[in-house]
Amino acid sequence: MNHPPVTLPRLTSLVRQAVPKLLEGVVAPLAVFYAALAVLGLNGALIAAVSWVYAGVGWRLIRRIPVPGTMILAAIAITARALLGLWTGSAVIYFLQPELGTICISMAFLASIRLNRPLVQKLTLDYIHLPSSVLKHERVRRFFARITLLWAFVLLANSTVSIWLLLHQSIGTYLLVRTSAVALISGLAAAVSLYAFRRVLGRLHHEPAATPAA
Repeated sequence: MNHPPVTLPRLTSLVRQAVPKLLEGVVAPLAVFYAALAVLGLNGALIAAVSWVYAGVGWRLIRRIPVPGTMILAAIAITARALLGLWTGSAVIYFLQPELGTICISMAFLASIRLNRPLVQKLTLDYIHLPSSVLKHERVRRFFARITLLWAFVLLANSTVSIWLLLHQSIGTYLLVRTSAVALISGLAAAVSLYAFRRVLGRLHHEPAATPAA
């Protein structure tokens, strides 16, 4: 079945939309935590990381800006981690929590494919806008299902490597090697995802419009 032509956003425009939100929601919290850890110790780092996330949520609520789903998840996760970390006073326990959470998230990714509601699509829409005509296209639906499957296994691989390092190496070695390994695995997956997305958009662009009925 032919589909009507779709209006495709430029890839550079999508990247410009996504980068500031990724910096705020992913990169900045990590930078705040590690900087505070070096200066204030574990408890100070926990308080600083929680404060950063909730400051971002509060700023959006005050200005009546929609809060991304990823930020809500981050706020819930970091609250639980901080409470347990403060209670135990153990850096190992603190770092183990997100890895176990990542495994749970990877299972949620797999379940979302089964439910025909791939989580990568939901998370993507937190960062960029795609026209409804694009989202409803069969090629795009298949793309998000396959990329969700890819990231489910990426998350599982990242958490497996991280847990092994955490249990068998010092905290310093864990932070150094884990960061490098996760960056490599995730970077390769991101490159594959971006390449696949460009191919999908390119095919949609060249797909013929539906022929009117006689």
